[in-house]
Formats: sequence, C-alpha cells, structure tokens
Amino acid sequence: MEEKKTGLMVGADGAARCFWPGALPDYLHYHDNEWGRPVANDTRLFEKICLEGFQSGLSWLTILRKRDNFREAFSGFDFDKVAEYGEADIERLLGNPGIVRHRGKIVSTINNAKRARELADEAGSLAAWFWKFEPGADERPKVVDYPTLIANPTTPTSTRISKELKKRGWSFVGPTTVYAFMQAMGLVNDHIEGCMCRGKIEAERKAFKRPG
Repeated sequence: MEEKKTGLMVGADGAARCFWPGALPDYLHYHDNEWGRPVANDTRLFEKICLEGFQSGLSWLTILRKRDNFREAFSGFDFDKVAEYGEADIERLLGNPGIVRHRGKIVSTINNAKRARELADEAGSLAAWFWKFEPGADERPKVVDYPTLIANPTTPTSTRISKELKKRGWSFVGPTTVYAFMQAMGLVNDHIEGCMCRGKIEAERKAFKRPG
C-alpha cells in the first residue's frame, strides 16, 4: 500500500495526511486539530502524560474514545485535586466502566499528580519544566518521513526526560510513552513531510511563546 511507503494517505477531501488516523472521523479530528500543536497548559500536559501511561499496551484510539470519561473520573486532571485521592477514590475508579480499570495505572496517576505538584513548584510550572527539554535542530531528523518515525519510537531526548521523571518518583513514563507525549504536545513536529498539517504546525511552533 502506498501509505506504507510514504506514510501519507489522501482523504475523501483530497488532502494528504499522516497515515495513522485512517478514515476514522474522531481520529482525523484529533490528527488535524490537536496532535503536534504546542501546548503550555499544565492541566493538558498532565492529562496527556497520564493518558499515555494508560495507553501502554493498548491503542491511543481506545484511550481517545474514553478521554471524556477519564476527565470526569479524574477531576479534569487537575493534579492538585488528584494528588489528594485516597483508597476510596481508587475503588471508585476501579468500578468505573468508562475508563481503563487497571489498578497499577490508577495508582500511578495519583502518585504522578503528587510528583507533578512538586515539579510545578520546582520549575514554576509543568510547562516550563517539560519545554526546557525541547530538542534542538541538531537532535532532529533532516526529513520526517515514514521510515524515520517507524525506526525511532524513542529518542535521546525522550530517554533523558524519562530518566529525570523516574528520578523524581514518576511511574509509567518510559521513553516510548514520553516520546508519544512529546509528539502530541508539540515539543516536536512529527507530521510527515507532505501532510497537510505539517506547515501549519511549523508556523504555530515558530509563533509559540516558550514557557519558563
């Protein structure tokens, strides 16, 4: 299939896009309107890194379709609120059929909320801490194409961030999880060359005011 060579597919609207959302409307909306756009909002950053942890072993589409349920269950991913969760909250979450009911991941999210509060106190905000790791041009591929993305599910930067987070007590933040977070939150632009979104994201990243 052509998209397996180029990483691109042409949609019903005639536009070329990254292959991974297929023709699924909700996935296409996520690709076109969210993925890769730079984010400096602490709540959204915390939500995303937690949901990437829940995604481990599953597809992102599964998590995306449950995202509103997760938001309702976890107080909108306000990490100050989630940090105060106790055993009753864990049991409540384990009984919620609208989310992924994995005790380890639920406990991890509560732990990571406490760690996020510490990190925000240390750096001024979660955004300031994460964005200081934004890779420079020398760490990025000259061309973002399908073979490059498939061959590099982690990067030196995602490995560094993962190590730093684990050192601070975070969990479910391996290098692959962290790189998916970086791609989604705009720390890198991994829309494939030729994708209709790539140029838009580049323009947004140039205009984006880095926190910190």
